[in-house]
Amino acid sequence: MLGPLTVQTDEGPLRIHGRRQSVVLAMLLLSADRVVSVDTLVDAVWPDSPPTTARNQIAICVATLRKTFKQAGVDDLLVTHSPGYLLASGEHRIDVTEFLEKAERGRDAARHGRTEEACALLEEALNQWRGPALDELGGERIEVEAVRLEQIRLDLTEERAGLMLELGRHRVLTGELTELVKLHPLREQSREHLMLALYRSGQRAEALDVFRQGRQLLIKELGIEPGPGLRQLHDLILKDSPELTRPPTVGTMSPAPVRTVPAQLPADIMGFTGRQAEMAALDRLLKEPHRLHAPAVATIAGAGGVGKTALAVHWASQVADRFPDGQLFADLRGYDEEHAPVSPTVVLDRFLRALGMPAPQIPAEPDERAALFRSILSTRRTLLVLDNVRSFAQLRPLLPGGGQSVVLATSRETLDDLTGDYTALRIRLRVLAPAEATTLLTKIAGAERFGSDPVAVEQLGALCDRLPLALRIAGARLAAKPGLSVRSLVDRLRDQRRRLDILSPGEGGVRAGFRLTYRDLRPEAALMYRRLGLLRTADFAAWAGAAVLETDVWHAEELMDQLVDAQLLEVSDAGPGRPARYRFQDLLRLFARERAEADEPPAECDAALERAFAAWLWLAEEAHRRLDGRAYPVGRAGVPAPAHLAESADELLATPSDWFESERATIPDVVAHAAETDRARYAWALAESAVPHFETRNYLEEWQRCAELSLASARRTGDRRGEATMLRLLGSLAIYQRRYEQGEGWNVAALRLLRATGDVRGVALAQRNLAMCARFQGDWDRALEYCRAALEGFHEAGDTGNEAHLLGFLAQIELDRGQVEPALPLAVEAVALSRRTGSVRAESQSVYRLAEVRLLAGELAEAAVSFREVLQLTRKEGDRVGEAHALRGLGQTQWSQGLLAAAGETLQQALEITKELADRFLYARVETDLGCVAALDGRDEAAERFGRAHAAFGEVGAQLWRARAARLLAAVRGDGGECGGVGGDGAPQRSFTADQLTLLLAHAPD
Repeated sequence: MLGPLTVQTDEGPLRIHGRRQSVVLAMLLLSADRVVSVDTLVDAVWPDSPPTTARNQIAICVATLRKTFKQAGVDDLLVTHSPGYLLASGEHRIDVTEFLEKAERGRDAARHGRTEEACALLEEALNQWRGPALDELGGERIEVEAVRLEQIRLDLTEERAGLMLELGRHRVLTGELTELVKLHPLREQSREHLMLALYRSGQRAEALDVFRQGRQLLIKELGIEPGPGLRQLHDLILKDSPELTRPPTVGTMSPAPVRTVPAQLPADIMGFTGRQAEMAALDRLLKEPHRLHAPAVATIAGAGGVGKTALAVHWASQVADRFPDGQLFADLRGYDEEHAPVSPTVVLDRFLRALGMPAPQIPAEPDERAALFRSILSTRRTLLVLDNVRSFAQLRPLLPGGGQSVVLATSRETLDDLTGDYTALRIRLRVLAPAEATTLLTKIAGAERFGSDPVAVEQLGALCDRLPLALRIAGARLAAKPGLSVRSLVDRLRDQRRRLDILSPGEGGVRAGFRLTYRDLRPEAALMYRRLGLLRTADFAAWAGAAVLETDVWHAEELMDQLVDAQLLEVSDAGPGRPARYRFQDLLRLFARERAEADEPPAECDAALERAFAAWLWLAEEAHRRLDGRAYPVGRAGVPAPAHLAESADELLATPSDWFESERATIPDVVAHAAETDRARYAWALAESAVPHFETRNYLEEWQRCAELSLASARRTGDRRGEATMLRLLGSLAIYQRRYEQGEGWNVAALRLLRATGDVRGVALAQRNLAMCARFQGDWDRALEYCRAALEGFHEAGDTGNEAHLLGFLAQIELDRGQVEPALPLAVEAVALSRRTGSVRAESQSVYRLAEVRLLAGELAEAAVSFREVLQLTRKEGDRVGEAHALRGLGQTQWSQGLLAAAGETLQQALEITKELADRFLYARVETDLGCVAALDGRDEAAERFGRAHAAFGEVGAQLWRARAARLLAAVRGDGGECGGVGGDGAPQRSFTADQLTLLLAHAPD
C-alpha cells in the first residue's frame, strides 16, 4: 500500500479488478486483524450517496476477492465477523505493517542510545515506500489514511535526518533535505535539519538563506514568525557558535517542560483469579503498532458481577510501568442506582487537571475541552481506564485522537459503535471456569474450609453460576462464619427461592447488579426477559420468545438480541448454519422469574406458559407429520398453527429431524415442566411426538424420563387416555431394551385402558407391541393372534404406515417359523404399502424386512440391493439405529456371497455405530457376523468374537441368540456334544463354508 495498491504472490502479481474491490481490500488491509464494519466499507466506497444495494455490493466485492485469493491458493484471508469483515494477516506480509514495526523498533533503539542501529532501521522502514501511499485510490476515508501514512513517513524522515546529524553524516543529507524542504516548505523541522547540515558542510551563507526563505514564506502564507527552534539555530549560525560543531544532545535546543504524571488507578483486586486468555489478549494490544489518527481501544463487556472492573484494574496495574506519562481512571457510573451517568465534560475537567493543566486554562466549551485533551495526549503514552461506560456517546469525547495512548473501557453493553473505526480489541467476559471458581473461593474463604469436601466446593461454584461477584459473596460468608459448613451453604443455595437473597446481602450483591441492567431495558425487552424466565429449559430458540410474548419470530429475535447486548441472555453455540439459540445463567433466570411474579398478574404468566407449551407441541407434531407423511402424526385431530409461528414454520422445519435434534434436551424439560404443573395433555402429547426421534437416535434416557413424568401427571389429573398412551410408550421402551416380560406388563395395562377410552389406533399399537413380546419369547401363535387383531385396528383407523410395518413383522414371524415362501409376498406388500404413506421411516423398515426375507431365501444379490436401499434411506433421515441394522444385514449378505474383505469393512462400520448407540443386542449381532467372517477366513479371532457375542446376548436376555452364539463358538473351538461341529463325518472342524455357518445361525429359532 506504500505506493499503488499491489498484491504480490510467489508466482507474481495478483490482479485486483476494479476500484470498489481495491478500496474494500485497502480498508481491510489498513485494519488487518481487526473487524471493519460493513457501514465503514460502504462509506469508503461511496462517501457521498451510497446506493440502496450498497451492503449487498460490498458482500459481492468480498466474495469476488475471496475467489481471487483462492485461485492463488489462499482461502483463509478474508473472514466474516459481525458486523463486517476481518482480514487475517497470518503469515502474509503487509508493507504498512512492516513499515510501522521497523519504525517503532528504530525509535526504540534511538530512545536507548543505539543511534547507528536506529538510523539503519528507519532507513529500512522508509525504503518500503514505492510512491504516494494508496496511489490512484480516491475517497475520503482512503485519503485520510493516505495522509496519515504520509505524515508518519515525513516524521520518520526528519527523525532519521536528526540521527544522521548526530552521527556526523551531514554532507550526504544536504541534497535529500533540500528536496524535502522544497516539497514541504512549511515543515520547520526539515528546514532546521537542512540549515544545520549546510552549516556543518561549510555552507554558512546557504544555511542563512534557507532561514530567510522560510521566514518569508511563513509570514506570507500563515502570518507567523518562525518557531523558537529555527530562530535559535539562526542566531547560533550568525554567531558561529561552537555548539553547532557537535551533535546536539537531548534537550539542547528546546528543553521539555516538567509535566505532571497522574497515577489514578485503584488498588489491585485482592485474590484476582483466572482470565489468562483475556490478559494475554490485552498484552498483545501493547505490541501492535500505534495509529497516528486512531486510538488503540479495548472494551470489556459482560453482565453485572462478572468481573469487568477487576480485570481492567488488574491488567492496568500489571502494565502501568509501560505508560510513562501516567494512568487515568474514571468511573462513568453508567449503571448506578443512585447517580446519573457522569458527563464526559466533567471527566475531561478532572483529567486535564491531573495532566497539569491549570484550572483557568481549561475551556468551558465541551468540544474545546475534548480538543485540548486530545492535543495533550497526542505526544504522550498514557493509559486510560474508563469504567462502567453507558454508551458510545459518553465514551467518545474521552478518546485520544491517536498516538501511543491506550484506552480500556468496561461496559455491560458491547459498544458496537467502536467496532472497525476504533476498537483494536473486544472482550466479552464470561463467568469463570470451574477450576477458577474453586480457586477464587479458596482464596477468599481459605483452603482449610474446602479440603474435606471437594464435591461441595464444586457445587457451590455451580450454584453461584461461577459469577465472580456471587463467588466473593459466598466466600466472604464462609470466612465470616466459621460455624457455617460448605455443605450447609450449598443446601441453602439449592433453594431457588432463597438463592438470590443469600447472594444479595443488604441492598447490594447480585440482585442489585441485575436490577440496574433490568431497569434500563426498554419496556418490551423487559417483558420478554421476565417471561423467558418462566421457562425451565436449558436453552431455547427465538420462536419460544415469540410464543411467550405472542409476537412474530423476527421481532422476538430483535428483542432477545437486545437482552444479549445487555448481558442478560447468552447466545448458545448452535453450530454453523443453524438458527441461534439462547440461554440464561441460572441466577439471571431466577431474577427474571422474580420480576415476572412481581410485575405481572399470575394469569398473564400462566397464559405465556400455555402459549410456550402449545408452540412446542405444535412444532413437534408438525415435524412428526412432515417426517411421517401422514395427516396427523399421532392419530389425533390437529390444532391450527399458532399465529406467531404460521409464517416461519417452513423455515423452522425445513429439516424436521434437525429441529427434533436441536430440541433434544429441551423437550424433556418442557415435558417435565408441563407435567409438574399438571398440564398433562401437553406433557404426554409432546412425549408421544418426540419418541420416534428418540428411538432413531437411541436417546433412551430422554424417552424414559418423558414417559414416566407424563404418566405420573396423567394419573394425578385423571387423564386416562394420556395414562394409557404413556403405559404403551413405556412398554415400547422395554421391548426396545429387550426386557420383554416387563414390556408385556406395561402393554397389557395400556391395552385395558385404551379399550375403555375407545382409542382404536392406540389399541392396535398396544397389540402390535404384545405381538413383539410374544415373538421374542418364541410364542408364534400368540404373536400371530395379536398381529391379526392389530392389523384390523390399523386398517380401521386408516393408519397405513403401521399397517405396512405390521405386514413386515408378519413376514418376520414366518421367517422365524422357517416359512420363507409365505414371508416374501408379505414383505413385498409391506414395501408397496409403506411407499404410499410417504414416510421414509416406514419405507426403510419395510425394505429392511424384505431384505432379510431375500437373504434367508438365498436371493443374495437382491438382498444386497435392498440392504443398500435401507442404508440410503436411513442415512438421509439421520437414523443411526436403522443405519447400523442395514450395515449389519449388508455385511451378512456379503460374507454369504464370499466377499469377506467387503463384509469386514461393512460390519466394522456397523460395530462403531453400535458402540456409539450403546446398543448391546445389536453389538452382539454384529460381533456374531464378524466372527463368521473370521471363521470363513480361517482366523483364530472367530472364537473371541463369538465369545463376546455370547456374553452380550446374555446381558440383554436374548437367550435364543445366545444359544446360536454358543453353537458357533463350540463349532470353531472344535467342541463336541450339544454344540459340536458339522463335518460330514461328524468330527469337529475348523474350516467352514458360508452355508454351514448359515445353518448354525438358523439352528436355534429366533
